[in-house]
Parts: sequence; structure tokens; C-alpha cells
Amino acid sequence: MNEKIEALLEEINQYQAASDEALEEYRMRFISRKSVVGDLFGEMKDVAPEQRKAMGVKLNELKNTAQEKFKQLIAQLEQYKATKGTQAVPDLTLPPIPDTLGAMHPLTQVRNRIVSIFERMGFNVAEGPEIEDDWHNFTALNFPLNHPAREMQDTFFIEKDPDIVLRTHTSSVQVRLMETQKPPIRAIMPGRVYRNEAISARAHCVFHQVEGLYIDRNVSFADLKQTLLHFARELYGKETKIRLRPSFFPFTEPSAELDIYWGTETEADRRVTKGTGWLEIGGCGMVDPFVLESCGIDSQEFTGFAFGMGIERMAMIKYQIKDLRLFTENDIRFLKQFTPFN
Repeated sequence: MNEKIEALLEEINQYQAASDEALEEYRMRFISRKSVVGDLFGEMKDVAPEQRKAMGVKLNELKNTAQEKFKQLIAQLEQYKATKGTQAVPDLTLPPIPDTLGAMHPLTQVRNRIVSIFERMGFNVAEGPEIEDDWHNFTALNFPLNHPAREMQDTFFIEKDPDIVLRTHTSSVQVRLMETQKPPIRAIMPGRVYRNEAISARAHCVFHQVEGLYIDRNVSFADLKQTLLHFARELYGKETKIRLRPSFFPFTEPSAELDIYWGTETEADRRVTKGTGWLEIGGCGMVDPFVLESCGIDSQEFTGFAFGMGIERMAMIKYQIKDLRLFTENDIRFLKQFTPFN
């Protein structure tokens, strides 16, 4: 009987139950009234009287070991179910699901396209900080101290320092470029800007701009117009129409608003363009001599033009999107529609 007890102890210690069926099989074999352990208790009548006491102690130890092992198996099975046991086993006969790549954000696509067009025209790409000081964001660009753009309703000021702001345009990068580089200068400045504006279908408090600057001898307004016309037709097609409307900016003189023809075919078209069919995408003009002198450039020798355009507006035209807010809502149903820009 000793050999049987030792063999059962080894079997009990090595038993594993990865399912309810295996656990029930263990219970029937070692715990139930008709188990092999119970059968050994029935064989006690055949043991010599002088050995029954010692044999009874061993059988009780075997019984207790079997019951403790049963409790351990229950706990292990519950833990297994909580992690892997409840997961469905994959059907290896099914065809594999192909890998899918996410779509590039439409604003990134348009930005890359804009950069590539101006690079072919000889423009470099320049970048600068989004947190700016008053000099680079306003003063060097000929903004007077009482200009509305300096007020809280238009600009996000850093609370601890009223001379530090979130840049309202990437024109601050133009200033930094003119301070550190001698003409000729030909560069574009794409980036994120901030303005304290109400969020609507046409405007947002955080948006993206691409500005351009060209400074050299004998640069004229005609050069500016042809540059913008070539850019628009490269971006939207050879039949694209633009118009320049007289306007005012502190850092350019003369100044103009740049519009792209959108159309008035639908009610949404008329709403986006305010019934005119034209959508403003930016401003432009000849760099004011004060700005050149502030940055250490001789305005008697050099002239230049500058322009700034909203990337969201250009993306709206390219993809016929009626609401600018869609670009920042991160709706996967919206974003996955866009294929690479062509």
C-alpha cells in the first residue's frame, strides 16, 4: 500500500487543470467518495493490525494533500480564465487580415504640397518659435502701441510676462530671418499660429499659416502677383482664378487681400464665401521700408514682398470642405477619406 500512496502523491502534485473538465476529472479521481483515495481506505481491513495506525496517518495525509491541491487548481483556473482562458482561440484556417496604413492628415498633405511648389520656385523653408516676444511679433513689424491686435481680444498673452505672446502669425520668423541674413532672401515660413477668435466654420483660435518673403534689388508688386498666380495654378489647376483686393497691413505697403474663386453653385458655397464666390486665403504686399530698416536692411537699396496664407483655407478649397472645424475634431471617419495629395 505504501507504493500506491507514494504513486498517488506524485500524481496529485504534478496534476494541472486548464479547463473545467480537467478540474472535474481531478475531483472524481481523488476527492469523490468513489475516488482512488477512498478505495485505499477500503483496503485498510487487509493491513496487519500493527501497521494500521501508521498507514492511517499516511492515508489522511494523502487525503488532505488531495483536497489542498483541489483548492489550488480552482484558484489557478479562475486566474487563467481572467487572463487567457476566456479569449476565443483564433481560427488559423481564416485568411490573414491585411495591414492598413493610416492616412496623412489633410493639413499635412496641403502643407507639404505648398512647400514643394515654393521650393521649385527657389524658396527655402524657415522656422521659428511659437512663443514670441513683443518685438518680433509686433514692434518690428510696424504695429503701433495702440493697434487692436495687441489687445486681449486678438492675442494670447503669457500671464506672467505681458511682453511674451503666442505668435499671431509666422511673420515673426520673417523678422528673425532678416535680422540674421543679408539679402537676397527668399523663404517661406509654415507653422502653427494662435489668435483669440471665436471658433466657427470659417475661423479657429489655432490654425496654420505659410508666409513668404522675398527681398532683393528691384523686387516689384508685379513679381508678387505672378508668384501668387503661379502658386495658385500649381496647387489648384491651370484654370484657377485669383484676385488681389486693396487692403492694409502695418508691415506691407501697398497691401492686398488674396482671394481664390470658390463658386456659388450650392447653398453651402454661398455660406462659406458670404455669397461672393470668392474665399480669402491670405494677405500680401510690399515690405514696408520701416520693417526693412528695423531689421538692419537698407530700404534705399533693397525692396521686397511678403505674403501669408491660411493652410486650412487652402485645404478647404482643395477638398471642398465646408467647415474648418473638421480639421481639429480628429474624427477618424473624416480623416481616413484623404489620399495623398496630387
